[in-house]
Amino acid sequence: MTDAKGYAAPAVNEPLVPFDFQRRDVGAHDVRIEILYCGVCHSDLHQVRDEWGGSIFPMVPGHEIVGRVVEVGAHVKGFKAGDLAGVGCMVNSCQHCPECNEGLEQYCDEGFVGTYGAQDRDSTVTYGGYSNHVVVTEKFVLHVSEKLDLARVAPLLCAGITTWSPLRQWKAKAGDRVAVMGLGGLGHMAVKFAAALGCEVTVFSTSPNKEADARALGAHKFVVSKDQESMKSVSNYFDLIINTVSATMDLTPYISTLRLDGTMVLLGVPPEAPQLHAFNLIAKRRRIAGSLIGGIQETQEMLDFCAEHNVMSDVEVIPMNYINEAYERMLKSDVKYRFVLDLATI
Repeated sequence: MTDAKGYAAPAVNEPLVPFDFQRRDVGAHDVRIEILYCGVCHSDLHQVRDEWGGSIFPMVPGHEIVGRVVEVGAHVKGFKAGDLAGVGCMVNSCQHCPECNEGLEQYCDEGFVGTYGAQDRDSTVTYGGYSNHVVVTEKFVLHVSEKLDLARVAPLLCAGITTWSPLRQWKAKAGDRVAVMGLGGLGHMAVKFAAALGCEVTVFSTSPNKEADARALGAHKFVVSKDQESMKSVSNYFDLIINTVSATMDLTPYISTLRLDGTMVLLGVPPEAPQLHAFNLIAKRRRIAGSLIGGIQETQEMLDFCAEHNVMSDVEVIPMNYINEAYERMLKSDVKYRFVLDLATI
C-alpha cells in the first residue's frame, strides 16, 4: 500500500477536511497517476450529503481527474511514465457482459465501479480525485493531449462525456437543429459540442439575461421558455433536445418543439417525475430517452475531438481548501461553469 492524502467528508453533511489514506500498490495492469486537476461535479455534493442514498464514509469525492503517469505495471502497454492521462466516472466493471464487450461499460450488467464511494470488485472502497494520486487499471485510463489546458480538460471526464454521448448516439451532424435546456456545467458543454459538430444550436432558458453567454458559447438562437411567442417560433423545429435540467418541470411545451421523430434526451435527474401530456409524443412520433455518461472508447473519442477542435470547459480553478465554499456557491449556480481543484494546493 502507498500513502496518499486528500480531502474527505468524514460523515454525511459534514464539511470536507484533510484526510490521509492508502492506495493499493501498482499491479501488473495498473497505472499510477499524479493528479494535477480534478473537476467538481454537482454529483459530488449529492454524494457527500447522501442525497441519493448509499453513500460510504469517509468519502473522497472527485471523478474528473487529469494528471501525469508516474508508474505503470509490468503488463501495461498503452501508457508510460510522463504521459498525460485522465480518469472519469468509472474505474472498473465486470468486463465480460454484452455491454462491456461492446465498450458500453457505463451500462455494465453487474454495475460499473464508480471512481469514488463505491465497492470495487475486490471489496475495497474507492477514493476519488480530491487527492494527490490515484491507481487505476489501464483499461479505464484515458489519453489526454498535450495541446489542451489541463484544468479545462478535467470536467470533460464527466460533464463533457455526459453531453457528448447523446449527441453521438442520436447521430447529431452538420445542419441538424439541436436545442439545449439548462446552461450550467453540462449545458455549456452540450452547446460547445453541438456547435463544433456543425449543428444549428438553440438554448432554452427561463432567463433572458443568459442570451449573451449562450451566444458566446456558440449558440445560434436563444429562446425564452416563459415567452409563449418565443416558444411558438420553434414549434415542430428541433431534431434533438439535450435536457440537462435537474428541476421538476412540465416537459410538454418543450416536446412540442420537436419535429417528426425528434428526441428529447434526459440527462438531469429531477427529485420528482416530470409532467408530460402523452398526446404531444403521439402527434409527431416524438421520443423521450435517457443517457448516462459514456464508455471508455467513446470518452477517448470525445477527448480526441476536443484536441482537434480546441473544445474545453469554461472553469474557475480553486485551491483544495476552498472546496466547502465552492459547494455553497455551486448550490447557488454561482460558477461559470465548473469549479476545478488545483491539486498542487493540497
